[in-house]
Amino acid sequence: MAIEHPAPRPAWTVAEAKARLSEILRLAEEEGPQRIGRRQTFVVLPERLLHEDEDGASLHFGRWLVDNIPRGTNLEIPDRSLDKPRPPFWRDWTDEDWGVEDE
Repeated sequence: MAIEHPAPRPAWTVAEAKARLSEILRLAEEEGPQRIGRRQTFVVLPERLLHEDEDGASLHFGRWLVDNIPRGTNLEIPDRSLDKPRPPFWRDWTDEDWGVEDE
C-alpha cells in the first residue's frame, strides 16, 4: 500500500531563503524537507527527520527517501545478494593517483 504524501511546496528562491531562514527551519521540522534554489536545488531537513506513516508509526529519513524517490523511470535494480564481493575501485591506483610525489 502506497503512502499518500501532499504535493511538495515549490522550492524557495535563494533570496527568500536568506530573508526567511527561521521560517524554513521551522517548516522543515514541522512539515518535512524544504527545497531551496531554482537551477540547482538544495534540501534543508532537520537532523532527526521523522515522519509518521498512516498507522502513526515513525519513519526515519531513509524510509522517507525510499517513499519519495522520483517516479517515472523503470529502473531495474540488480539483486546484489548473490554477487561476489567486488574489489575496491582504487585497488589499481598508483602513488600518482593518490597524490604521492616521488622524493
